Amino acid sequence: MVDRAVRPGDVAVMRLSDGGFGACQVTGVEDRVTSAYALRWHSVARPSLDELRGVEPLTLDHHAHDGRLAHVSIGTWYAVPPGFTWIGTLPVPEGVPTLANTYSGWQSLADDVVRQRRWDRELPAAAKDAYRAAATRGQVDVDFGAGAATLGAATPRRLDLSGEGPMRVPASGPVRWSALDQLPRCTALMWAGPDRGLARALADHPVVSSLTWRDAPPVVDLTDTGLQHLLLAGADVREVRLPRGLHGLELAAVDRGLAVYASDDGRWLHLTLTGADAETTVPAGLHGVREVALDGGGTMSAAAVRELKELESFRIHWRKPPGQLIDAAALASLTHLAVIELVDGYGLDADTLPDLTSLTQLSISGLRRSIAPALKARYRGTGVRLVIEGAKPDTWLAANLNNPYRDWVDDDARGGAAACKAYASAVRAIDKLPQDRDGRADEAEAALRTLVDALNSIDQKYEIIDTLRREEAFDAFMELAVRAEVPVNLADQWFDDWRDF
Repeated sequence: MVDRAVRPGDVAVMRLSDGGFGACQVTGVEDRVTSAYALRWHSVARPSLDELRGVEPLTLDHHAHDGRLAHVSIGTWYAVPPGFTWIGTLPVPEGVPTLANTYSGWQSLADDVVRQRRWDRELPAAAKDAYRAAATRGQVDVDFGAGAATLGAATPRRLDLSGEGPMRVPASGPVRWSALDQLPRCTALMWAGPDRGLARALADHPVVSSLTWRDAPPVVDLTDTGLQHLLLAGADVREVRLPRGLHGLELAAVDRGLAVYASDDGRWLHLTLTGADAETTVPAGLHGVREVALDGGGTMSAAAVRELKELESFRIHWRKPPGQLIDAAALASLTHLAVIELVDGYGLDADTLPDLTSLTQLSISGLRRSIAPALKARYRGTGVRLVIEGAKPDTWLAANLNNPYRDWVDDDARGGAAACKAYASAVRAIDKLPQDRDGRADEAEAALRTLVDALNSIDQKYEIIDTLRREEAFDAFMELAVRAEVPVNLADQWFDDWRDF
């Protein structure tokens, strides 16, 4: 149920990732959904309700937006962020719909304010003009130094220069970064290996706001760039210097001795540590961070955030069983921790978490059904909003805990069960493959084809394979292909050739 303290017209001041303040207003509350829009407001100091009276709704015209209202519908899973403060009620402007048809979380409203302001105030006029002009341009020849390729000037929002996509860069020597001038709508880059002029090119092209950098070198300096989101991976990375405007940092497979230099010790960052395990720690230099997500294996430790005394929001997503949290008592000393999200924590008990006086919302998706009553009893009357989704019978989990399609039953019980059964059958078939190479190859192909055919039928009948489920289907398929000793490139081709979803 939606928090009954929130009513249409209620106004909240939002703490923004650029250090300023914005505001939003609730337009409607219906069943398990609250709709709200952002106001066209940005200030250094926290505004009062009177200052926000008469302020118009924020419309978005940055990048490819066409002036739509920054208006979203928000489900109960999403907690109101600790950086939001309710300050009173104002009339909802005429013409603003009660409910929005776009679904997201509360944080997206604050992010909309920051992105629009960056477009209005920070991006050079020439970059914005080129971005808009490219919408009507046709194909262009682009050459980063390894030969020209023909691309649509308006289409490559995300450009893969890591060596795995169709666009190539020289294996060594200089890169012709001026080629980015031909792609003024490119806002995201993928790169791998040494810098080779990358940081300078990003500084010269501030419209690029997102970077994925794998196999990064020991020292990464992105201080002068306009990046807002960075995914960095590389076992050799020792030092990272971040730009002031960065608000999303994802670190994957980095050394535990990594030092990060960020504004205010990471106070404005949302930090994600992927591939996390029980030994994961937050890098030096980020002890001011207030939002952390651990994304990784079957057992993770709360000790990873023990030293983050400003932590307000903590998310854990277990990608493998058993979904266990150790050292949970470490959270007890975090006096600002208000929001916890736990995904696929099938190894949790009702008393795993310590008592937290600052906790306002606990959201859990994926747990043993047997612990749900005790969880509800524990938090009843405490002021903590408890949201439980995807509770599954213990006996069913015992048989399907290692099944990568287990959460599909949350979308459709029968369709999800059928997917789990198809995967289990594929595992049994692959485990019985003959040892001789010729016979093994033919039977492996047949087993994998049977799995995809089953998924095609399941989607046709139950319509449950969306973008997320398609990615999960692919990941599980590829793991089985490796298990069957099928070459990765061939398995990738099979999946695309066989699937209808």
